[in-house]
Amino acid sequence: MNEAIAYQPNKLTALFAKLVSYLLHPLFIPTYIIFFLAWQFPYEFAGITSWQLKLKLFSTFWMTAFFPAFAVFLLWKLDLTKSIFLRTQKERIIPYVITMFFYWWMYYLSRNMKDQPEALKFFYFGIFMSTVAGLILNNFIKISLHALAMGGAVTAIVLCSFFYQTPLYIEIGIATIIAGIVCTSRLILNSHTNFEIYAGLAIGALCQLIGYWFVM
Repeated sequence: MNEAIAYQPNKLTALFAKLVSYLLHPLFIPTYIIFFLAWQFPYEFAGITSWQLKLKLFSTFWMTAFFPAFAVFLLWKLDLTKSIFLRTQKERIIPYVITMFFYWWMYYLSRNMKDQPEALKFFYFGIFMSTVAGLILNNFIKISLHALAMGGAVTAIVLCSFFYQTPLYIEIGIATIIAGIVCTSRLILNSHTNFEIYAGLAIGALCQLIGYWFVM
């Protein structure tokens, strides 16, 4: 039996792992990334007011987190999925497609907006590609969505360092540690095997690299 499946965490450890999984849910990562860009590269938002920046942050959350999550909730209420946690590969198919649509829309909008960081173009295209890859791989393995998102987030920060010619050593280190904590939490909760975690990290990172190469 796989060690990850056999491991039974104590209540406190399981509670911590669940809290990490909720706070760093894949749907929240785009919002966290734009917060990071607003904090690290404020000059990229120089053309808008503070109120407009808040609206932009809210709209990012609305489009990349709320609507996909609400769609999953509706699928659950309509008995099209057994759980809002999407524990099986079959339950993840429709949510993948829905999320893919919203990520593509954000990428499309980013191509025509001049009041936001250029880096968002490759980031949005990268996460769109990760949902495409995730949907395809979902036919074979239950790839970790958390790992997929964290692999993309860490790589996006690394690419921002190259793109803006700014050393982000501390930020990259912190993001890597957070990614490790998130992936460990998924293993603690027996949600995935080691291979599903590693595959998620690799695919998330690769899709950001493809996005950077294709868009920039």
